[in-house]
Amino acid sequence: MKLFSIRHACAGFLSLVGWILLFDVQVLANTNDAVKLGQEVVVVYNSKSAASKDIATHYAELRKIPSGQILGLKLSEAEEISRPEFDSSIKKPILEFLEKKKLFVYGKNAQAEQSVVESSIRYLVLCYGVPVKVTEDILTKEIEATKLMESLRHNHASVDSELALLPLAPKNLPIIGPINNLGFASTNLATINPTNGLLIVARLDGPTPAIARALVDKAMLAETEGLWGRAYFDLRGLTSGEYKPGDDMFRGAAADAKKYGFDTVVDNQPELFPTAFPFSQCAIYAGWYSSEMNGALAQIPLEFMNGAFAYHLHSFSANILRTANNHWAGPLLAKGATVTMGCTEEPYLVGTPDIAVFLSRWMFLGFTMGEAALASQRWLSWQTIVVGDPLYSPFAQNAPKLHDYLDAENNPLVSWSHVRVVNLSLNNNRVAPSDMLNYLLSHKVGLTNAVMLEKAGELFFGEGKLKESITAYVQAVNNKPSPQQMVRICLLLAKRLENMDQPQDAFNVLSLLLEKIPNYADANTVRNKLIELGMKLGLTKEVEKIRAELTPVAPAK
Repeated sequence: MKLFSIRHACAGFLSLVGWILLFDVQVLANTNDAVKLGQEVVVVYNSKSAASKDIATHYAELRKIPSGQILGLKLSEAEEISRPEFDSSIKKPILEFLEKKKLFVYGKNAQAEQSVVESSIRYLVLCYGVPVKVTEDILTKEIEATKLMESLRHNHASVDSELALLPLAPKNLPIIGPINNLGFASTNLATINPTNGLLIVARLDGPTPAIARALVDKAMLAETEGLWGRAYFDLRGLTSGEYKPGDDMFRGAAADAKKYGFDTVVDNQPELFPTAFPFSQCAIYAGWYSSEMNGALAQIPLEFMNGAFAYHLHSFSANILRTANNHWAGPLLAKGATVTMGCTEEPYLVGTPDIAVFLSRWMFLGFTMGEAALASQRWLSWQTIVVGDPLYSPFAQNAPKLHDYLDAENNPLVSWSHVRVVNLSLNNNRVAPSDMLNYLLSHKVGLTNAVMLEKAGELFFGEGKLKESITAYVQAVNNKPSPQQMVRICLLLAKRLENMDQPQDAFNVLSLLLEKIPNYADANTVRNKLIELGMKLGLTKEVEKIRAELTPVAPAK
């Protein structure tokens, strides 16, 4: 393929504009320092499990949690626990521990009700081995429950969601049905406090103890280096009906991700991202609606970036958490996600976390992950669990300082910071795409980094400069793209080369794709396209060889 040098396409360096724009979407950073945040945490583990204790100790060491704020309880290692067992072996001893340590101080509030009037902690972290859900107790009867919709007359719930209302224990709240979260959609952290009846609860858990233990390691690394990559949102294309609010929620979340500066992909088809979709370098994933992980998310390996948040809305997404193969929460963690959420039983759409609320608080308001997660839940004493380090705050750093740090360390993640500069600039319509091309390609790493070169190819195409776009994409392919990035670029390149009447180049690109990614999920489609192009080019021997490589398709059952 004859290609001119991309150096001749852009010259000059845009030094100032990018830095100005890095400040355009700067979070209101949480003023709590790391030590103070650690002092606001109580960690609970299962004392019958060595792995559970190890995770608790590891977390406490890294987050500088006082040793007197670590509590071991003798518990069943099963994920389920009965209501009486929950009350006697989890709720009661935690409450007694908090009162004894004076972490909760009870007194009369302004309404003369017994409540937490002083609290030195805001977070409760449950470790692998602590039960996940409270089972239905058919013996429980409450007169007030008759006022609820019949579908809500249940007392099964997640352990975590029950404990979120622990500060209100003296009020003897009803256990049948959900309870409104006073902190839902709050932008004021003062409302998310035990003195307001709310305790932030999350867990370090997952399919294995090793996965659970690593959640804090990955979170803290992302706090140092940033959470980078692409954002994916899988909608269902709903324009009306009772489930449309779900699509609206994800659409709002996608808008927030784009506003922050992520390269954002939104799928509006009823199906999930298909298996062959190039799901690359994922920092954020949110979508719905399938009972089991499938489609692009079932790829092996899945390209989750360090620190990634991944969530799939389904009624039973965390019905079993300690599994790598069932539902969604466990498999997402097994495939590398650092944070997820899920529901232990049917929550109904209104009872699931509002991901748009979560992302806006986490990315823009400086909330920790735990604060943002609690603010995203309309109902408590219900079904939601939050898995990951609740102190995790990858967006709270000063963006220019983080950029300088990555640049000084020669960390390849700096390429994503450059891409964010470009995205923010274009989002605000303050800088021309041509200036952003100068910014990308005049930087010292811009000509040898697949992430930046792919972005340059996108910008060139948008400017109608097809040859320059092709050149940028080819150079991206030649500069160590991730496997799924390679798939995306090659498929795009081949299509555009064919449209430019360059069938031989298109043939070469698709051949390269199968050479570099031999296990590509839709290899047959690529081979069929190669056969079509090869016949057009008169490549008889090559076509015969490709036909022989076609994988037989199993007959439909």
